[in-house]
Amino acid sequence: MARAADNGCMTVARELRRSWDEGRRVERMAYVTGAVLFASGLVHLGVLVVSGGSWLGPLSLRKPTTFGLSFGLTLATVAWVTSFVTLRPSTRTILLGVFTAACVVETTLVSMQAWRGVPSHFNFESGFDTAVSMTLAAGGGVIILAVIGFTAAALRGATAIPPSMRLAVRFGLLTLLVALGTGAIMIARGVVQARTGSPQVAYTTAGALKPLHAVAMHAILVLPALAWLLRFTGWSERRRVRLVWLAIAAYTVLTAVVAIESFSGVSPLAAPPIATTTSVIAIAVLAAAGAIALYGLLGRDRHPVRS
Repeated sequence: MARAADNGCMTVARELRRSWDEGRRVERMAYVTGAVLFASGLVHLGVLVVSGGSWLGPLSLRKPTTFGLSFGLTLATVAWVTSFVTLRPSTRTILLGVFTAACVVETTLVSMQAWRGVPSHFNFESGFDTAVSMTLAAGGGVIILAVIGFTAAALRGATAIPPSMRLAVRFGLLTLLVALGTGAIMIARGVVQARTGSPQVAYTTAGALKPLHAVAMHAILVLPALAWLLRFTGWSERRRVRLVWLAIAAYTVLTAVVAIESFSGVSPLAAPPIATTTSVIAIAVLAAAGAIALYGLLGRDRHPVRS
């Protein structure tokens, strides 16, 4: 079993290295930029912990922490996932280039405002702060347009990848659009409240949708990663598709439950028992799908599955 595990890990490592070596220039730039943004999130996390600052509120260093970690991870993930989508080289460069630039702008402006000690969003106290808030909103729009472009290309079906990976990529991109759409609603709600003289209400109203935004954001990593690992199991494509569909069903249920809670103003930590139970079951199914994929990968020499 140890030998099979070593072989499986080495195969995965070789494929990851090949993704870098054979990656396009714009993809490598996105990987490096994503790593820098993620590192900025870790730095802010360290400062927040050491300084003993508050984890709550619009002035907390928690915000540049989460923006750095989330945008860094999402940028690298989108660069990797969209490498499986058939696009013209020029179109890929434009879409991924503007997506990368927007991620940098969003993270940089949020971090800058945090160090200035002022809110980054819904802040119209000065001309400069208004410009920052509007730039952040515009950056979110650019990100949505880029993801729409990637999603449209993925849905056309012109992809030379196995059905299981195609299914995971499409679901991941569509769910990412749900996350971005939720973010747009958060901004729209907050701007209305802030413009009417209720900035604190703006932060509270927008913050209610954060759980849905967070859960939907990372399907783009979870599902394609699962489908990618399944490629190394030696299992039939039919079996891989079934497992991906199971994970999609679980992620859909989890997202739906969190969406109902978010729009109802209910915190996932204070949700009714039936909602909590449903979420736990969905997470357990996702974890089980991942465990099955790892079992197939690490034990494939001992447990070959014939098509």
